[in-house]
Amino acid sequence: MEIWEQFYSDLPVPPGEYLEEVIEELGMSKMELAKKLGRPASKLSAIYKGKKAITPETALQLEKVVGVAAHTWTGLEADYRLTLARQKQEQKQKKAVSQKKKAMLSRAG
Repeated sequence: MEIWEQFYSDLPVPPGEYLEEVIEELGMSKMELAKKLGRPASKLSAIYKGKKAITPETALQLEKVVGVAAHTWTGLEADYRLTLARQKQEQKQKKAVSQKKKAMLSRAG
């Protein structure tokens, strides 16, 4: 029987950071990208910061405009959101353990 050990990044990196690098390499400004996508720059700003997700539709548009495959964008987005969810889950577990310890100490004392 094989045992698979999986490793996960604990550093959430929004795909928008990669997008910023890509457009910089292309010599394209953020405003120019916004115009080519037909979107307000403020909406893209939220993507750069990871506050707004890259949807499949946006991924297809980015594929046409910057030449990076749509599945790359959706994959990066999924990895980012999973990392955030793992962090949130770990925080909840740590909080629950901490509360249990406090409860046990208060009963013992």
